[in-house]
Amino acid sequence: MKQTAARISIYSADVSGVASAMFELGGMVVIHDPSGCNSTYNTHDETRWYDHDSLIFISALVERDAILGNDDKLINDTVQAADEFHPKFIMLCGTPVPHMTGTDFQAIARIIEKKTGIPTFGLHTNNMHAYFKGAGEAFGCIAKRLVDDVSKGHSADSAGKKVNILGVTPLDFADNGADISLREAVEALGYDILSCWAMGSSLDDLKQSGKADLNLVVSSSGLEPAKILNERFGTPYSVGLPEGGAWPDNEQKVCNGKQTGAKAGLHNAKNNVTRITLIGEAVANVSLARYLEKEALKTESCISTRVLTMHDTPTELIRKCDALAEDEDEIIPYLEDTDIVIADPLYRPICPESIRFIDMPHWAFSGRMYRSSMPDLVKRPLMNVIRVDNP
Repeated sequence: MKQTAARISIYSADVSGVASAMFELGGMVVIHDPSGCNSTYNTHDETRWYDHDSLIFISALVERDAILGNDDKLINDTVQAADEFHPKFIMLCGTPVPHMTGTDFQAIARIIEKKTGIPTFGLHTNNMHAYFKGAGEAFGCIAKRLVDDVSKGHSADSAGKKVNILGVTPLDFADNGADISLREAVEALGYDILSCWAMGSSLDDLKQSGKADLNLVVSSSGLEPAKILNERFGTPYSVGLPEGGAWPDNEQKVCNGKQTGAKAGLHNAKNNVTRITLIGEAVANVSLARYLEKEALKTESCISTRVLTMHDTPTELIRKCDALAEDEDEIIPYLEDTDIVIADPLYRPICPESIRFIDMPHWAFSGRMYRSSMPDLVKRPLMNVIRVDNP
């Protein structure tokens, strides 16, 4: 059966992505779902839940409301909570049941905004897509409506000074200091950080994002807001992660909507080439793959890399040699012609015993199971533990 996970885990869903992306921004996230499911989105997928306050609510959907379509309860409860907590914005999220019954979240959002005067967004999430898709849509709402207009245009000689970092959530950067390492790496490259979407920055910081000269997309969830900010302000964006504190030489760059830079990969099946397959989120793994190729050249090692990532991933984030493969049946054939697999430990059961497996835990895939061993790839890239000439 396609899309059935018999031996491996699954990635956090789009609703978890929304909750994580909005966690620190002072808004109110309302998830239309039965009571009790809040623990999945927060206490399991969210590393900050016990240490920081955040307005994330469950509508406590019951069978009668689901069948009869009692939208008034959702509207009235949300308005009441907004009157009590005064959030800066409201984000409504769907789950499988309201998705099947056809709940119109955008219409409900308009009603709530009219009643409260608070910017309200309706997202048609349904838990059937990956976390970064939900996070990207939520970031897109902020970029579209809440970022302040700026009158000053961007000139070519000012590019590369003020930047926004887009796509930072614990689902990709855990809570091991990787977000701090990322900030330090960006500042070391001579940039002034206006905002980090969305760890360590407030909504007021994000509102100033239109003043940036460049947007840095460091995960798949950062692509949607980057495109919107490009449309609104003409701000170019660059896709990549600074592995080892330095940006990849062949990073994918997009300026004013036009894509430039190398996308061709090095994967081949020659016997004298060590073949490495990386599985996981596209931006981090493609950046790591390029970094490994660059470092291998310094030692005269011959390697090829290939990244397998999730179906929801925009193809512009991957190279020609990479592939969208999320299900077990799609991933396994790619593992038959590889020497090394770099992936979350929960991928081990579907890997041949003959290959070398290198653990790279990912919170969005295995949660807190490997919390103590999650790598900070910005500060300590995997090249420190991979020796392709002597596995």
